[in-house]
Amino acid sequence: MSIALRDMDNMEMIHLERLAYILKGLSPAELETLEILLDEDALETLAHSLNEVRAGERIAIDEW
Repeated sequence: MSIALRDMDNMEMIHLERLAYILKGLSPAELETLEILLDEDALETLAHSLNEVRAGERIAIDEW
């Protein structure tokens, strides 16, 4: 393996280790937020709901 490829491998491992460190440090609420942001369907639902609120098309909580 060339030195450049080996260095690239090491760099990617550093990033994965850093990501793991960051993820371990997240609170339960932050992890849940991250899960929602990574879930395209959930994110689309939130965007749709936000558009409804901005348009004044919201439902009062007591009418659920």
